[in-house]
Amino acid sequence: MDTKSRIIDIATSLFQQKGYLGVGLNEILKACNISKGSLYHHFPNGKEELLIACLHSLNEAITTHMEEIFQNYPSTQAATQEMIEELIVQYDRDGMITGYTFSSIVSEMGSLSEPVRNACDQSFTNIQEIYSNKLVADGFSKETTDSISLMMTASIEGAIMLCLTKKTSDPLKMISQVLPNLLNSYNDKQI
Repeated sequence: MDTKSRIIDIATSLFQQKGYLGVGLNEILKACNISKGSLYHHFPNGKEELLIACLHSLNEAITTHMEEIFQNYPSTQAATQEMIEELIVQYDRDGMITGYTFSSIVSEMGSLSEPVRNACDQSFTNIQEIYSNKLVADGFSKETTDSISLMMTASIEGAIMLCLTKKTSDPLKMISQVLPNLLNSYNDKQI
């Protein structure tokens, strides 16, 4: 792994664990075992530019993994349940969910930095497109896929935040039970 990729990988983990404001530049330098000059060589605009690179990397990892799941399962319902089950297993194993959410960064930095807000918005848009494409393939009308994919994104992201807040995977377990019924009710209305 090259230096820039290693910095992004380590900083992404730190940002997810502690938030943008909770991670100092010196902590990043120490964790990466690099000098300040090396960091600024790769990220001339500093910590915020590094955060945006981390968000792009996280976006790519999340969407690639989601696309694999959604291609390997026959329906939105089955793919969504598999994805949520993976999140539950990760939470129950690690006590946290990393690599799958950036909500905390949005709430922390979204109003302070337009470039960070845009990077987060693009990530959420990509997630919604994955849901929407699978819903269309399932036979849902294009008119309803936008609202359903928004509801799915908000429900899963909200459940992840509740898991972290309540220190239990129960919110994701509840969403896993409720989302299939909601998808079925939408589908029943279209037939």
